[in-house]
Amino acid sequence: MAHNAQIHTLTPQLSDTMATIVTEEALLFLSVLHDEFNAERISLLNNRSKRQRDLDAGAGFGFLPETVSVRSADWTAAPIPSDLLDRRCEITGPTDRKMVINALNSGAKVFMADFEDSNSPTWSNMIEGQANLRDAIRREIDFTAPNGKQYALEATSATLMVRPRGLHLDESHITVGGSPISASLVDFGLYLFHNAKALIERGSGPYFYLPKLESHLEARWWNEVFVAAQHALGLEIGTIKATVLIETIPAAFEMDEILFELKDHSAGLNAGRWDYIFSIIKKHRKTEGFVLPDRSQIGMTVPFMRAYSELLIKTCHRRGVHAMGGMAAFIPSRRDEAVNAVAIAKVTEDKTREAADGCDGTWVAHPDLVPVATAVFDEVLGSAPNQITRQRPEVDISAEQLSTFTVEGGSITDDGVTHNIDVAVRYIASWLTGTGAAAIYNLMEDAATAEISRSQIWQWVRSGAVTTSGTRITPELVAKISDAETDKIRTEVGHDAYEAGRFDEAKELFERVSLADDFPEFLTLPAYEILER
Repeated sequence: MAHNAQIHTLTPQLSDTMATIVTEEALLFLSVLHDEFNAERISLLNNRSKRQRDLDAGAGFGFLPETVSVRSADWTAAPIPSDLLDRRCEITGPTDRKMVINALNSGAKVFMADFEDSNSPTWSNMIEGQANLRDAIRREIDFTAPNGKQYALEATSATLMVRPRGLHLDESHITVGGSPISASLVDFGLYLFHNAKALIERGSGPYFYLPKLESHLEARWWNEVFVAAQHALGLEIGTIKATVLIETIPAAFEMDEILFELKDHSAGLNAGRWDYIFSIIKKHRKTEGFVLPDRSQIGMTVPFMRAYSELLIKTCHRRGVHAMGGMAAFIPSRRDEAVNAVAIAKVTEDKTREAADGCDGTWVAHPDLVPVATAVFDEVLGSAPNQITRQRPEVDISAEQLSTFTVEGGSITDDGVTHNIDVAVRYIASWLTGTGAAAIYNLMEDAATAEISRSQIWQWVRSGAVTTSGTRITPELVAKISDAETDKIRTEVGHDAYEAGRFDEAKELFERVSLADDFPEFLTLPAYEILER
């Protein structure tokens, strides 16, 4: 690995804790990864732009003719480590100290510690989060709340996985040659550098979730990063394991190829709902007449979503790896048992479908849902760790099934428009004030919620969509509703909390990305520019 040790500079001040993570040795390791892999990352992002131009010109999606041999050949990924064999319930969340302890103690088989969609990427969040994970791995983590309540790890805790930020994001606080370094490489590299050997000593390993991939070439990039990093740290090839989130429409057509590129390091695929629908809207931004209904009506049982999830299960099991179900975002109420009963019934129904279809596990966002999801998968799995041996030969998904976005009886309602605006503004405000996992209307929301909400508004405005009441969705209507919703928030929280909560900035940013002439690729890109003003 060629590198130039003189090219890395660190811009911000560091607390004592952060200084133990951002060490000279760790920065050198990051600069080595940057030198070898950043140019190719930029090239891959340019490939996304080129593909989008082709789609805008009328090209469609299909299975790649040049990789038919990969899809048709009989091959399997490398064996799965013993502490990742059983993933029937995984809990996800950001990396603040209390969350890390509670998630590891939750009874879930896996905790997916998130540096991505549920983590507002302030400098302190990202680096202190790394310190929290380091301490948890060494069982040196504890926390005392302001009310005096103490938190510590229990004797048995979940297996740890980490989700770094996506390839499109930079980390502005670390620069190489005056340019910001890849956020993906920062999150991955710091975690691996500080923890790989400690994890191995404890019978585990460095395990990751990879977000927002759009092609097998991006999976190849990650595999090459894994190989180089393992060589640099003296780790056996295949020590790293990674599960890929299939949360973009291009990746849905390249599942076999993605697994093939990562086969020495693969631990399966995961079906992400909101980001997947967001990707569908984004990629078809210029498709005349294409409009989706309220997002609440686009469940996993609509034909194109079911096709995607069944293809994922079949593909994973054929290749000997896990097929993971989606998120249950409900937050149980401490006061309203009627709300809980309805929501838990829906969660149970959704997880029952996943387990019956062949998923090996699922995601929840709150510890109280761990026993609910676990019980469903216990019914199907029994004492078996997973159902990878269950093949789905009857599943035969066509490109047409994946790309026919019909929702029978779907509609756009006034409530759907208002809800998208309201929730997006509330979430963006939370993100701008440093909290990326926001409890809104009994749901744990992350950046994917804001992305699908603003993308639907953009699509409806651009297409001149009309609600079921006959109301045309215009920029003026969006501005009027966002004014009304922020006035409501001001009344709810009070003037001082409203100003401190950055709601006006959130409203301005939401309107900018939902009413722009050209579709902004990611809300988090302009949001990051104003995050730490």
